[in-house]
Amino acid sequence: MDVRALRYFVEVVRQQSFTRAAEQLYVTQPTISKMLRQLEDELGCTLLIREGRKLHLSDTGQAVYQRGLTILQEFKQLEAEIGDINQLKTGELRLGIPPMVGMQIAGSISAFRQRYPGVELKIAEFGGLTVQQAVLSGSLDIAMTALPVADDLPLNSLALMSHPLCVLVPRTEEWLRRSHMPIGELAGHPILIYNEEFSLNRQLMRAFQSSGFTPQIAVRSGQWDFLAAMVQAGMGIAILPEPICQRLDRSQLLWLPLESDLVWKLGLIWREGSYLSRSAQAWIGCCREFWPGETPRLSI
Repeated sequence: MDVRALRYFVEVVRQQSFTRAAEQLYVTQPTISKMLRQLEDELGCTLLIREGRKLHLSDTGQAVYQRGLTILQEFKQLEAEIGDINQLKTGELRLGIPPMVGMQIAGSISAFRQRYPGVELKIAEFGGLTVQQAVLSGSLDIAMTALPVADDLPLNSLALMSHPLCVLVPRTEEWLRRSHMPIGELAGHPILIYNEEFSLNRQLMRAFQSSGFTPQIAVRSGQWDFLAAMVQAGMGIAILPEPICQRLDRSQLLWLPLESDLVWKLGLIWREGSYLSRSAQAWIGCCREFWPGETPRLSI
């Protein structure tokens, strides 16, 4: 059923005139007459009974009129809701972030909320590989994770920032004499590292392999503060991004630059070739303002 035909029919009943209905709807009278005939043909019944200048509703016409009022009101409400979504007065953004990324994007999240207070933010905290799968499955609209992602994944990405990695060690006399840490030296120490679901873990394991050694993994965890506590307790050393280290207790811990080409590169990922909500598009725009100058990598 064409909603226009229903709208024309309801207006004719309201106005009790084809001519006045045409004037109200800014269409010609023949157009209204044609649409109403099509509506009657589609429903297989007579809706209006003409008696001279008067119009009467048949029993079926009365039912269509009453139901039509409800349908048109619902359609009007739908148009209003779509307008609100398009103007980002309402909506939802399902955003994934690894646990240690939150502090990096707090400012952009605050700016997004101030700009679009009607958009509900649903934030899921998982490791980088988990948020990748959530984006691919469609359970998340967009996510921030460590880059790069695998070339064979149907994901678009936008690099936002990068930070060096540091080796976190106890603040002891032995380590105070050091100014940096070559990656090869890590072979001689117990390593405290992130769980397998974290992209950084995968990148580090590849870097260890390229340097020709298998690390002595002492502890795996998804919490950077727990890894720091284990370092302080003498369980081993950890490799953490510099911004994470800057939050730690300088009186108890020390971080040395990791001598390696490996960096902590963060960016957004979203599914290639799929619909991207207006809220997600607005989030990308907000992040571009915070970290300008980057170009998205489009998967092929």
